[in-house]
Amino acid sequence: MKEKKHSFIEDAESIQPTAVMDTAGAADTSDTEEQIKEVMQKYDNESNIREYKGIPRIVVRWMLIFFSCYSVFLLFYPGETRFERASFVGLIVVLIFIMFPIKKGMQDKINYIPWYDIVLGILGGISYAYFVFNFEKLMEVGIALSPFQVALGVCGILVTLEACRRAVGLPIVIVASAIIIYGLTQKSFRLTVYNLFYTTEGIIGIPIRACLNYIVLFVIFGAFLEKTGISQFFIDLAYSIAGGSVGGPAKVAVIASSLCGMVSGSSVGNTVTTGSVTIPLMKKSGYKPEFAAAVEAAASTGGQIMPPIMGAAAFLMVEYTNMPYGSIALRAILPAFLYFSGIFIIVHLEAKKNGLKGVPKSELPNFLKLMAKRGYLLLPLILLVVLLVNTTMALAAIGGTVAAVFVSMFSRDTRINVKKFFDALENGARSTLTVGIACAAAGMVACIITTTGIGISLITLIVGAAKGKLFFALFLTMLTCIVLGMGVPTTANYVIMATTCAPILIKMGIPMISAHMFVLYFGIVADITPPVALAAYAGSAIAGSNPLKTGINASKLAIAAFIVPYIFSYSPALLFVDTVWYEVIAIVVTSFIGMVGVGMGINGYMKGHLHWSLRIVSIAAGLLLIVPGLVSDAIGFPIIGLIILYQTRKQKSDAAVIGG
Repeated sequence: MKEKKHSFIEDAESIQPTAVMDTAGAADTSDTEEQIKEVMQKYDNESNIREYKGIPRIVVRWMLIFFSCYSVFLLFYPGETRFERASFVGLIVVLIFIMFPIKKGMQDKINYIPWYDIVLGILGGISYAYFVFNFEKLMEVGIALSPFQVALGVCGILVTLEACRRAVGLPIVIVASAIIIYGLTQKSFRLTVYNLFYTTEGIIGIPIRACLNYIVLFVIFGAFLEKTGISQFFIDLAYSIAGGSVGGPAKVAVIASSLCGMVSGSSVGNTVTTGSVTIPLMKKSGYKPEFAAAVEAAASTGGQIMPPIMGAAAFLMVEYTNMPYGSIALRAILPAFLYFSGIFIIVHLEAKKNGLKGVPKSELPNFLKLMAKRGYLLLPLILLVVLLVNTTMALAAIGGTVAAVFVSMFSRDTRINVKKFFDALENGARSTLTVGIACAAAGMVACIITTTGIGISLITLIVGAAKGKLFFALFLTMLTCIVLGMGVPTTANYVIMATTCAPILIKMGIPMISAHMFVLYFGIVADITPPVALAAYAGSAIAGSNPLKTGINASKLAIAAFIVPYIFSYSPALLFVDTVWYEVIAIVVTSFIGMVGVGMGINGYMKGHLHWSLRIVSIAAGLLLIVPGLVSDAIGFPIIGLIILYQTRKQKSDAAVIGG
């Protein structure tokens, strides 16, 4: 028997997204699930998969399960580098043409694969199979490829790009294609094909190595963790912590989405799945649809920078910075804290401004009872963090997965039985397809940048345009990251930023970790920055709000993401670089107060509406407090204090006038 849901979840199920409502204003649960599916298919390419039933469904299911098992097998019994990576990508390409139709709207044709997809799948399979079984011969001939080998390489490249377009989207393919065309103007056709397809610098380069060695294991770990029901636990936990406070449902969305987004690795997917519960509840409590959708989108996007997992970007950062994983996760804590603090503060001020209340205590789960009953679901994550610090990332992922299966046995509701076990392997494989093919495309971009020297040209161009001014270099890099990051998933996004933009900042004298965190942040916020704000638009579809207004609201809520990277670029102490513990404590306190000031200015409220002049002063004082330093703190702190004191007295004065 399933555990009875709490009343706030029942309320969520009774409030349908606007887009789901029928003419009578009501819809059943199946209608809601169908609408959520449609939203996912519109904004999340990973959800545009073909429908299979009967025997074809069984065949496809076991192909995906085999792929997950094969990926794990390669980790324990690795072969020659080219063999394992090429076979990995080859399977991904073939499976994508089986799973993903040529365009949206064709996935509903049950048990149907058109002839051209069969041809493309075969061509891709042959190209990679030839590479896999002839890699020794190819190593001997080197650049002296035969016309047949060149043709197979071209075929493999083009088919891989088409697979990436289907599973990931057009933006990353446009970027990769443009850079490849540039590469052809700099190097011979044969050499370009050789570098892209037949070497470990191209398609099967560093991104695929990281994907095969680390990311796929964490994707599978996330799939098993999901089967334990941890997403629902995160939502319930968030309600027990913040549901009863002022504007509780929005604060719940911030907490739950940050936790779920960290594990899911998809800002769009998390916005839709978690938002299907939180957005209706926020609307019911009094938040405007645009604001409700923006809260969910901003929090879900922030999950990609939330340690310890950081949407799998942390594992790639290990490859590019040669820093231990534990060090990267540790340095990401304070920026993530400031990001979510900024959202939390603005949400609180918005609730106070509109007189919004929390959920009645009688309808909320009790924190202690909830932890006693289902707190064990956190054990796999705790073990994961411990293992990540003390062992290899691969062993940590495997240990976390085993722990997830083990703790699931504590309750019949969470138990991972045989069916759920294979479901998790299947779901893990599906997610790996999109991550893997994105890494393959990112590898092409990195290859051309490395072999043609375009990276050095870009560095020279931006450094020259900045004329030695760090701020201008940061600003130009920010714009580049946002543009290149539009519509690109987290892993591929970071790879492109790490190869094109991070070296620019390092050249300007910024520490390596600061440079890589900077480009990661601004690549990620592309998901909520108009005009291509996929997470915000997905949230607006659930809320029935204006997409552009939702994107603008999400950008305001995520203001910390536009500020904090500049701060730790100027002062790496924010990333615990060259600092001591008491300085860290001071940074945490002053930065939080600074975010209060920025939030007051952005929202225009503190104990009453703020005059426009006070809003500007509040933002400026808040920024001074976020910037580590005694002088800036000495200026910013009293200004924020005086504004709050003035607003408090003004509130009492206004109340006295009204009372009199």
